[in-house]
Amino acid sequence: MLVFLVVFSYLLGSIPTALIVGKAGYGIDIRKQGSGNLGATNTFRTLGVKAGIIVTVVDILKGTTAGLLPVIFSVDINILLIGLFASIGHSFPIFAKFKGGKAVATSSGVLLAYDYRIFLITILIFIISLYLFKMVSLASIISSVIIFIYALIFSSSDIILLVVLGVLSIFVIYRHKENIKRIKNNTEPKIKWLG
Repeated sequence: MLVFLVVFSYLLGSIPTALIVGKAGYGIDIRKQGSGNLGATNTFRTLGVKAGIIVTVVDILKGTTAGLLPVIFSVDINILLIGLFASIGHSFPIFAKFKGGKAVATSSGVLLAYDYRIFLITILIFIISLYLFKMVSLASIISSVIIFIYALIFSSSDIILLVVLGVLSIFVIYRHKENIKRIKNNTEPKIKWLG
Protein backbone atom coordinates (compact mmCIF):
# COMPACT_ATOMS: atom_id res chain seq x y z
CA MET A 1 0.00 0.00 0.00
CA LEU A 2 2.86 2.38 0.76
CA VAL A 3 4.40 1.78 -2.66
CA PHE A 4 0.96 2.30 -4.23
CA LEU A 5 0.53 5.66 -2.47
CA VAL A 6 4.01 6.82 -3.48
CA VAL A 7 3.43 5.88 -7.13
CA PHE A 8 -0.11 7.33 -7.13
CA SER A 9 1.18 10.59 -5.65
CA TYR A 10 3.97 10.81 -8.22
CA LEU A 11 1.55 10.16 -11.09
CA LEU A 12 -0.83 12.84 -9.80
CA GLY A 13 2.01 15.31 -9.69
CA SER A 14 3.09 14.25 -13.17
CA ILE A 15 -0.13 15.43 -14.81
CA PRO A 16 1.18 18.31 -17.00
CA THR A 17 -1.58 20.84 -16.36
CA ALA A 18 0.07 23.68 -18.28
CA LEU A 19 0.67 21.44 -21.30
CA ILE A 20 -2.95 20.22 -21.29
CA VAL A 21 -4.42 23.72 -20.88
CA GLY A 22 -2.12 25.13 -23.55
CA LYS A 23 -2.89 22.46 -26.14
CA ALA A 24 -6.60 21.96 -25.38
CA GLY A 25 -7.55 25.58 -24.84
CA TYR A 26 -5.15 27.49 -27.06
CA GLY A 27 -3.59 25.02 -29.48
CA ILE A 28 -0.18 25.95 -28.07
CA ASP A 29 2.60 23.69 -26.82
CA ILE A 30 3.79 25.76 -23.88
CA ARG A 31 7.10 23.88 -23.89
CA LYS A 32 7.95 25.80 -27.04
CA GLN A 33 6.94 29.18 -25.62
CA GLY A 34 8.56 31.55 -23.14
CA SER A 35 10.85 29.71 -20.74
CA GLY A 36 9.52 26.35 -21.93
CA ASN A 37 8.65 25.53 -18.33
CA LEU A 38 5.50 23.54 -17.55
CA GLY A 39 4.46 25.71 -14.65
CA ALA A 40 2.05 28.47 -13.75
CA THR A 41 4.56 31.30 -14.27
CA ASN A 42 5.24 30.45 -17.90
CA THR A 43 1.51 29.90 -18.41
CA PHE A 44 0.74 33.41 -17.12
CA ARG A 45 3.38 34.90 -19.41
CA THR A 46 2.49 32.84 -22.47
CA LEU A 47 -1.26 32.23 -22.31
CA GLY A 48 -2.50 35.00 -20.04
CA VAL A 49 -4.10 35.47 -16.64
CA LYS A 50 -7.10 33.14 -17.11
CA ALA A 51 -4.98 30.18 -18.17
CA GLY A 52 -2.43 30.98 -15.46
CA ILE A 53 -5.08 30.92 -12.74
CA ILE A 54 -6.48 27.61 -13.99
CA VAL A 55 -3.04 25.99 -14.04
CA THR A 56 -2.18 27.38 -10.59
CA VAL A 57 -5.40 26.11 -9.00
CA VAL A 58 -5.17 22.66 -10.60
CA ASP A 59 -1.49 22.31 -9.66
CA ILE A 60 -2.32 23.22 -6.05
CA LEU A 61 -5.13 20.63 -6.05
CA LYS A 62 -2.72 17.99 -7.37
CA GLY A 63 -0.62 18.48 -4.26
CA THR A 64 -3.64 18.59 -1.95
CA THR A 65 -5.13 15.41 -3.42
CA ALA A 66 -1.79 13.61 -3.19
CA GLY A 67 -1.40 14.73 0.41
CA LEU A 68 -4.84 13.39 1.30
CA LEU A 69 -4.16 9.92 -0.15
CA PRO A 70 -3.19 8.45 3.26
CA VAL A 71 -6.50 9.72 4.65
CA ILE A 72 -8.51 8.45 1.68
CA PHE A 73 -6.96 4.98 1.87
CA SER A 74 -6.71 4.92 5.69
CA VAL A 75 -2.95 4.45 5.78
CA ASP A 76 -1.06 5.58 8.86
CA ILE A 77 1.69 7.67 7.29
CA ASN A 78 2.44 11.37 7.40
CA ILE A 79 0.65 13.37 4.70
CA LEU A 80 3.78 15.35 3.88
CA LEU A 81 5.85 12.26 3.08
CA ILE A 82 3.36 11.09 0.47
CA GLY A 83 2.63 14.56 -0.88
CA LEU A 84 6.32 15.16 -1.45
CA PHE A 85 6.23 12.70 -4.33
CA ALA A 86 3.60 14.84 -6.09
CA SER A 87 6.09 17.73 -6.03
CA ILE A 88 8.72 15.44 -7.52
CA GLY A 89 6.24 14.31 -10.15
CA HIS A 90 5.38 17.89 -11.06
CA SER A 91 9.04 18.75 -11.61
CA PHE A 92 9.95 15.49 -13.32
CA PRO A 93 6.69 14.28 -14.92
CA ILE A 94 6.65 10.89 -16.58
CA PHE A 95 3.92 12.18 -18.90
CA ALA A 96 6.10 15.01 -20.26
CA LYS A 97 9.54 13.46 -20.68
CA PHE A 98 10.50 14.34 -17.10
CA LYS A 99 10.63 18.08 -17.85
CA GLY A 100 8.07 19.89 -15.72
CA GLY A 101 7.56 22.90 -13.52
CA LYS A 102 9.22 24.07 -10.35
CA ALA A 103 6.73 22.51 -7.92
CA VAL A 104 5.84 25.70 -6.04
CA ALA A 105 2.05 25.45 -6.49
CA THR A 106 1.99 21.67 -6.04
CA SER A 107 4.08 21.87 -2.87
CA SER A 108 1.80 24.54 -1.44
CA GLY A 109 -1.11 22.22 -2.18
CA VAL A 110 0.54 19.54 -0.06
CA LEU A 111 0.79 22.07 2.78
CA LEU A 112 -2.93 22.78 2.36
CA ALA A 113 -3.65 19.10 2.95
CA TYR A 114 -1.40 19.06 6.01
CA ASP A 115 -2.33 22.35 7.72
CA TYR A 116 -4.40 25.04 6.02
CA ARG A 117 -2.91 27.70 8.33
CA ILE A 118 0.61 27.07 7.03
CA PHE A 119 -0.78 27.13 3.50
CA LEU A 120 -2.49 30.49 4.05
CA ILE A 121 0.64 32.01 5.60
CA THR A 122 2.71 30.77 2.65
CA ILE A 123 0.25 32.26 0.15
CA LEU A 124 0.20 35.56 2.07
CA ILE A 125 4.01 35.76 2.04
CA PHE A 126 4.02 34.93 -1.67
CA ILE A 127 1.45 37.62 -2.53
CA ILE A 128 3.26 40.30 -0.50
CA SER A 129 6.62 39.35 -2.05
CA LEU A 130 5.11 39.33 -5.54
CA TYR A 131 3.55 42.75 -4.99
CA LEU A 132 6.83 44.20 -3.71
CA PHE A 133 9.23 42.72 -6.26
CA LYS A 134 6.96 41.84 -9.24
CA MET A 135 8.90 38.60 -9.81
CA VAL A 136 7.22 35.21 -9.38
CA SER A 137 10.55 33.43 -9.06
CA LEU A 138 11.76 35.68 -6.23
CA ALA A 139 8.37 35.50 -4.48
CA SER A 140 8.53 31.70 -4.67
CA ILE A 141 12.01 31.58 -3.17
CA ILE A 142 11.18 34.08 -0.41
CA SER A 143 7.97 32.30 0.60
CA SER A 144 9.64 28.87 0.71
CA VAL A 145 12.47 30.16 2.91
CA ILE A 146 10.29 32.24 5.25
CA ILE A 147 7.74 29.45 5.81
CA PHE A 148 10.61 27.14 6.78
CA ILE A 149 11.89 29.73 9.27
CA TYR A 150 8.32 30.17 10.56
CA ALA A 151 8.00 26.42 11.15
CA LEU A 152 11.41 26.37 12.79
CA ILE A 153 10.21 28.96 15.30
CA PHE A 154 6.61 27.92 15.88
CA SER A 155 6.56 24.19 15.03
CA SER A 156 10.01 23.08 16.14
CA SER A 157 8.64 19.84 17.61
CA ASP A 158 7.20 18.75 14.24
CA ILE A 159 10.36 17.16 12.86
CA ILE A 160 8.76 15.79 9.70
CA LEU A 161 7.33 19.22 8.83
CA LEU A 162 10.73 20.84 9.35
CA VAL A 163 12.53 18.23 7.25
CA VAL A 164 10.01 18.38 4.40
CA LEU A 165 9.90 22.19 4.37
CA GLY A 166 13.70 22.27 4.47
CA VAL A 167 13.92 19.86 1.53
CA LEU A 168 11.27 21.78 -0.42
CA SER A 169 13.00 25.09 0.26
CA ILE A 170 16.32 23.77 -1.06
CA PHE A 171 14.52 22.17 -4.00
CA VAL A 172 12.71 25.40 -4.91
CA ILE A 173 15.97 27.38 -4.75
CA TYR A 174 17.73 24.78 -6.90
CA ARG A 175 14.95 24.76 -9.49
CA HIS A 176 15.19 28.56 -9.69
CA LYS A 177 18.97 28.69 -10.13
CA GLU A 178 18.69 30.22 -13.61
CA ASN A 179 16.17 32.76 -12.31
CA ILE A 180 18.56 33.69 -9.51
CA LYS A 181 21.26 34.45 -12.10
CA ARG A 182 18.82 36.66 -14.01
CA ILE A 183 17.75 38.41 -10.80
CA LYS A 184 21.40 39.22 -10.06
CA ASN A 185 21.84 40.51 -13.61
CA ASN A 186 18.57 42.45 -13.39
CA THR A 187 17.19 40.59 -16.41
CA GLU A 188 14.47 38.54 -14.73
CA PRO A 189 11.05 39.29 -16.29
CA LYS A 190 8.61 41.15 -14.05
CA ILE A 191 4.85 40.86 -13.83
CA LYS A 192 3.51 43.75 -15.88
CA TRP A 193 -0.18 43.38 -15.06
CA LEU A 194 0.41 43.62 -11.31
CA GLY A 195 0.02 47.20 -10.08
